[in-house]
Amino acid sequence: MNATLLNNKKVLITAGPTREAIDPVRYISNHSSGKMGYAIAEQFLNQGAEVVLVSGPVNISLQHPRLKTVKVNSASEMYLACCHYFENTDVAVFAAAVADYRPAKVAGQKIKKDESSFTISLIKNVDIAYEFGKIKSASQVSVGFALETNDELTHAQGKLQKKNFDMVVLNSMNDANATFGFDTNKITIVKKDLQPKEFSLKQKSEVAKDIVKEISVLLIGQYEHKELVRFE
Repeated sequence: MNATLLNNKKVLITAGPTREAIDPVRYISNHSSGKMGYAIAEQFLNQGAEVVLVSGPVNISLQHPRLKTVKVNSASEMYLACCHYFENTDVAVFAAAVADYRPAKVAGQKIKKDESSFTISLIKNVDIAYEFGKIKSASQVSVGFALETNDELTHAQGKLQKKNFDMVVLNSMNDANATFGFDTNKITIVKKDLQPKEFSLKQKSEVAKDIVKEISVLLIGQYEHKELVRFE
């Protein structure tokens, strides 16, 4: 790839799950491992970018002189962390699996199993990508992820419009070895006014390379000259 294309570009990436507290020992979360977001961060770093990685709780790590990692737990914490960096970001990649809802009340003490049933009232979390989509400038590139179980393409295209994304990376729960926890992934890239582009099942490190390449095409604004973007 052109060695100067991503040099010194400022990239904001969210990765991993969020945890929404129920009480001091319990929380609502999901199975996201953060592997895809971290692989994308590593690929951007390999291409000369400066990366801020806002990460939910994961069991992986990444070290690099041009990397700043911000550890968070909840969706609210992730949103506030992103607020510090988004304005000066060239590329934002919202790869985290953010909890849509959180408990309306967090118990101060561990909830005891005194009753035969237990109900938790939930309220909606901030939609991080949507909020930043409202203030995104024309010079910024915003990328989202869509993990779907049905009507995959329809939902991905809906996110593209609703959240003002320039590109959506679509995953399907119907694809084997391509969801949470695996080292492989199978994606479809969805962009505005272009046919969706399907990729084969690959290691996440290779998928990250495909994603960064497609983002690079958006950055240079030359859809018809993709051959100009070459990876080493």
